[in-house]
Amino acid sequence: MIPTSRGLVAVPAPVDRFDPIGLADLVEQASLLSRVDRKYLVPVAELPRLLAAAPSSARVLEIGGSRTFGYRSTYLDTADRLSYLLAGRRRRRRFKVRTRSYLDTGTSWLEVKTRRARDLTVKERVAHHDAAVDGPLTHEGRAFVADRLSAAGIPVDADALEPVLVTAYLRSTLFLPESRSRVTIDTDLGWTTLARTDHTDLDRASLAVVETKSGSSPSAFDRLLWTRGHRPRQISKYGVGMAALHPELPRLKWHRVLDQQLQVPPISRRLPNHSPHTG
Repeated sequence: MIPTSRGLVAVPAPVDRFDPIGLADLVEQASLLSRVDRKYLVPVAELPRLLAAAPSSARVLEIGGSRTFGYRSTYLDTADRLSYLLAGRRRRRRFKVRTRSYLDTGTSWLEVKTRRARDLTVKERVAHHDAAVDGPLTHEGRAFVADRLSAAGIPVDADALEPVLVTAYLRSTLFLPESRSRVTIDTDLGWTTLARTDHTDLDRASLAVVETKSGSSPSAFDRLLWTRGHRPRQISKYGVGMAALHPELPRLKWHRVLDQQLQVPPISRRLPNHSPHTG
């Protein structure tokens, strides 16, 4: 079953203390399609104190009176999981292709993310339907992916990409005027694999993914997280979801996050012990 929303845990009320910012102003002031991303895993129970200590100048994205929004991302990869392996092995030129649906507005985009020089992430996108719900990529969509990957020097056949994983979550977004940076707070995290017939799920409603998106210098929110004992983690929603739901894949750079924060042990520790003897 493809998740339409998780609907379990919303970001706590402290976001209400921030002044709002509209989507158009946020895009104009902090689009940051070329950026450095830093990701943190934070217990949901800590979010109220963390947000209460955030800079008072921060503003929260508000659309139609709402400050928390449902997202669904459908990731595409090759049969040999090239996107997963390039990311997990820290290859300098790597890529991610997904459709992202904004569940509150019904809009959806096809996004291509590539890693370029100086550890910058570049994201480019066009309007497109959700590849998990409304069918495979269109001819125009595949042409867009092929063009963007070619421009990044990544030789991948766009026709070989198929949907393999869906993630769904709730998101609130802060804007920090001083650094013109953004902070996203994702809660009610869930994953569903499309590459297996059983469509196995993974849920972690007790954890939040906090991601800062800034230039090369850390933001004030990064420094706040550091003072609270949180450090950037090797986490990708796609990477940890595939590794957790596909035990045949190598866990690569996500093994510590899977074992310690997400508490998904390796397959050898998930299987019950059994005797090799038959009689």
